[in-house]
Amino acid sequence: MSSLSRSTGFDRRKLHHWLAFGFGSGLAPKAPGTFGTLAAIPFYLLMSPLAWPYYLGLVVVFTVIGIWACDRTARELGAKDPSAIVWDEFVGFFITMLAVPSVLLTASYGWAWILAGFLAFRLFDIWKPWPIRVIDERVEGGLGIMLDDILAGIMAALTLLVLRFVL
Repeated sequence: MSSLSRSTGFDRRKLHHWLAFGFGSGLAPKAPGTFGTLAAIPFYLLMSPLAWPYYLGLVVVFTVIGIWACDRTARELGAKDPSAIVWDEFVGFFITMLAVPSVLLTASYGWAWILAGFLAFRLFDIWKPWPIRVIDERVEGGLGIMLDDILAGIMAALTLLVLRFVL
Protein backbone atom coordinates (compact mmCIF):
# COMPACT_ATOMS: atom_id res chain seq x y z
CA MET A 1 0.00 0.00 0.00
CA SER A 2 1.36 3.38 -0.98
CA SER A 3 1.71 6.23 1.53
CA LEU A 4 0.43 8.58 -1.19
CA SER A 5 -3.30 8.86 -1.71
CA ARG A 6 -3.94 9.10 -5.45
CA SER A 7 -7.23 10.98 -5.13
CA THR A 8 -6.07 13.70 -2.72
CA GLY A 9 -2.30 13.72 -3.00
CA PHE A 10 -2.01 13.23 0.76
CA ASP A 11 1.38 11.74 1.65
CA ARG A 12 1.36 10.41 5.19
CA ARG A 13 5.16 10.52 5.30
CA LYS A 14 5.19 14.34 5.20
CA LEU A 15 4.56 16.38 8.33
CA HIS A 16 3.37 19.39 6.36
CA HIS A 17 0.70 17.21 4.73
CA TRP A 18 -0.57 16.09 8.15
CA LEU A 19 -0.86 19.73 9.19
CA ALA A 20 -2.28 21.08 5.92
CA PHE A 21 -4.84 18.26 5.74
CA GLY A 22 -5.88 18.93 9.35
CA PHE A 23 -4.56 15.60 10.66
CA GLY A 24 -6.63 13.85 8.00
CA SER A 25 -9.91 15.71 8.52
CA GLY A 26 -9.54 17.38 5.12
CA LEU A 27 -9.73 13.98 3.48
CA ALA A 28 -13.50 13.83 4.09
CA PRO A 29 -15.13 13.16 0.71
CA LYS A 30 -17.81 15.84 1.25
CA ALA A 31 -17.51 19.24 2.98
CA PRO A 32 -13.84 18.94 4.01
CA GLY A 33 -13.86 22.52 5.33
CA THR A 34 -16.71 21.69 7.67
CA PHE A 35 -14.96 18.52 8.83
CA GLY A 36 -11.73 20.48 9.29
CA THR A 37 -13.53 23.01 11.47
CA LEU A 38 -15.12 20.20 13.50
CA ALA A 39 -11.69 18.62 13.94
CA ALA A 40 -10.39 21.94 15.30
CA ILE A 41 -12.86 21.90 18.21
CA PRO A 42 -10.97 19.38 20.44
CA PHE A 43 -7.75 21.36 19.88
CA TYR A 44 -9.61 24.54 20.79
CA LEU A 45 -10.88 22.90 23.98
CA LEU A 46 -7.29 22.02 24.91
CA MET A 47 -6.19 25.63 24.24
CA SER A 48 -9.17 27.43 25.80
CA PRO A 49 -7.95 27.34 29.43
CA LEU A 50 -4.81 29.25 28.43
CA ALA A 51 -4.50 32.90 29.38
CA TRP A 52 -5.46 35.13 26.45
CA PRO A 53 -1.84 36.17 25.57
CA TYR A 54 -0.71 32.53 25.42
CA TYR A 55 -3.75 31.52 23.37
CA LEU A 56 -3.10 34.39 20.95
CA GLY A 57 0.58 33.45 20.78
CA LEU A 58 -0.33 29.89 19.80
CA VAL A 59 -2.70 31.21 17.12
CA VAL A 60 0.15 33.31 15.68
CA VAL A 61 2.51 30.31 15.71
CA PHE A 62 -0.15 28.10 14.09
CA THR A 63 -0.72 30.79 11.46
CA VAL A 64 2.97 31.04 10.54
CA ILE A 65 3.33 27.24 10.44
CA GLY A 66 0.10 27.06 8.41
CA ILE A 67 1.34 29.49 5.78
CA TRP A 68 4.39 27.29 5.28
CA ALA A 69 2.57 23.92 5.40
CA CYS A 70 -0.33 25.01 3.17
CA ASP A 71 1.96 26.67 0.65
CA ARG A 72 4.27 23.68 0.39
CA THR A 73 1.41 21.19 0.18
CA ALA A 74 -0.54 23.19 -2.41
CA ARG A 75 2.59 23.52 -4.58
CA GLU A 76 3.20 19.77 -4.37
CA LEU A 77 -0.42 19.14 -5.36
CA GLY A 78 -0.22 21.70 -8.17
CA ALA A 79 -3.34 23.55 -7.00
CA LYS A 80 -4.07 27.08 -5.74
CA ASP A 81 -6.22 26.16 -2.73
CA PRO A 82 -7.20 22.49 -2.64
CA SER A 83 -10.37 21.88 -0.63
CA ALA A 84 -8.62 19.09 1.31
CA ILE A 85 -6.23 21.64 2.83
CA VAL A 86 -8.03 22.60 6.03
CA TRP A 87 -5.37 23.93 8.40
CA ASP A 88 -6.72 27.37 7.51
CA GLU A 89 -10.07 26.29 8.98
CA PHE A 90 -8.33 25.32 12.22
CA VAL A 91 -6.72 28.75 12.53
CA GLY A 92 -9.87 30.58 11.43
CA PHE A 93 -11.89 28.78 14.10
CA PHE A 94 -9.24 29.51 16.75
CA ILE A 95 -9.43 33.20 15.80
CA THR A 96 -13.23 33.10 15.97
CA MET A 97 -13.09 31.70 19.47
CA LEU A 98 -10.84 34.53 20.70
CA ALA A 99 -14.17 36.29 21.34
CA VAL A 100 -15.32 33.65 23.83
CA PRO A 101 -13.69 33.86 27.25
CA SER A 102 -13.03 30.47 28.82
CA VAL A 103 -15.32 31.37 31.72
CA LEU A 104 -18.27 31.18 29.31
CA LEU A 105 -17.22 27.67 28.32
CA THR A 106 -17.41 26.42 31.89
CA ALA A 107 -21.06 27.49 32.17
CA SER A 108 -23.77 24.97 31.39
CA TYR A 109 -24.35 26.72 28.06
CA GLY A 110 -20.67 26.68 27.05
CA TRP A 111 -21.39 24.26 24.20
CA ALA A 112 -23.71 26.90 22.70
CA TRP A 113 -20.78 29.32 22.30
CA ILE A 114 -18.76 26.63 20.54
CA LEU A 115 -21.71 25.93 18.23
CA ALA A 116 -22.20 29.66 17.60
CA GLY A 117 -18.50 30.03 16.81
CA PHE A 118 -18.59 27.05 14.48
CA LEU A 119 -21.66 28.34 12.63
CA ALA A 120 -20.42 31.94 12.41
CA PHE A 121 -17.03 30.88 11.09
CA ARG A 122 -18.47 28.48 8.52
CA LEU A 123 -20.93 31.17 7.38
CA PHE A 124 -18.19 33.74 6.70
CA ASP A 125 -15.82 31.12 5.26
CA ILE A 126 -18.41 29.86 2.76
CA TRP A 127 -20.14 33.19 2.01
CA LYS A 128 -16.83 35.10 1.63
CA PRO A 129 -18.15 38.68 1.86
CA TRP A 130 -15.89 41.58 0.92
CA PRO A 131 -12.92 41.71 1.54
CA ILE A 132 -12.61 37.94 2.06
CA ARG A 133 -13.57 37.15 -1.54
CA VAL A 134 -11.03 39.66 -2.92
CA ILE A 135 -8.25 38.15 -0.79
CA ASP A 136 -9.30 34.63 -1.79
CA GLU A 137 -9.14 35.54 -5.49
CA ARG A 138 -5.97 37.67 -5.52
CA VAL A 139 -3.54 36.41 -2.88
CA GLU A 140 -1.58 33.35 -3.90
CA GLY A 141 0.24 30.59 -2.04
CA GLY A 142 0.11 29.69 1.61
CA LEU A 143 -0.62 33.27 2.61
CA GLY A 144 -3.67 33.34 0.35
CA ILE A 145 -4.88 29.98 1.62
CA MET A 146 -4.63 31.19 5.21
CA LEU A 147 -5.60 34.85 4.89
CA ASP A 148 -9.20 34.44 3.72
CA ASP A 149 -9.89 32.17 6.70
CA ILE A 150 -8.12 34.56 9.06
CA LEU A 151 -10.47 37.31 7.87
CA ALA A 152 -13.47 34.98 8.14
CA GLY A 153 -12.36 34.21 11.70
CA ILE A 154 -12.10 37.90 12.54
CA MET A 155 -15.58 38.59 11.13
CA ALA A 156 -17.00 35.60 13.01
CA ALA A 157 -15.29 36.76 16.22
CA LEU A 158 -16.83 40.21 15.81
CA THR A 159 -20.22 38.53 15.36
CA LEU A 160 -19.72 36.59 18.60
CA LEU A 161 -18.73 39.78 20.41
CA VAL A 162 -21.96 41.40 19.29
CA LEU A 163 -23.87 38.32 20.47
CA ARG A 164 -22.15 38.48 23.87
CA PHE A 165 -23.30 42.04 24.39
CA VAL A 166 -26.80 41.51 23.04
CA LEU A 167 -27.56 38.33 25.00
